[in-house]
Amino acid sequence: QVQLQESGAGLVKPSQTLALTCTVSGDSITTNHYYWSWVRQPPGKGLEWMGFIDYDGTPYYSPSLKSRTSISRDNAKNTVYLQMNSLKPDDTAVYYCNANYIREYWGQGTQVTVSS
Repeated sequence: QVQLQESGAGLVKPSQTLALTCTVSGDSITTNHYYWSWVRQPPGKGLEWMGFIDYDGTPYYSPSLKSRTSISRDNAKNTVYLQMNSLKPDDTAVYYCNANYIREYWGQGTQVTVSS
């Protein structure tokens, strides 16, 4: 059973950089066929897929966020990271870590509020 735990952020000022961590337990992030995604949900809106990093470490991004987003991982720590720069108030959302292989797994989410 894969478990995901997001951490980081909270209140961030506009133009600053967001850094979130997804700590994975229950399986290795290098296991074949897993995709490790970041997904966010702005208040009152639906889920927005931001991007993922696959089992061999290759990242893929939503075209609309690609210029500001970076997803990486640390195999030794079994951890996936999200970095997003030039934050705007519209980036305010709950950010989720997601794993997908046969079934989906979700973290509990972490609130990010972008405000001066």
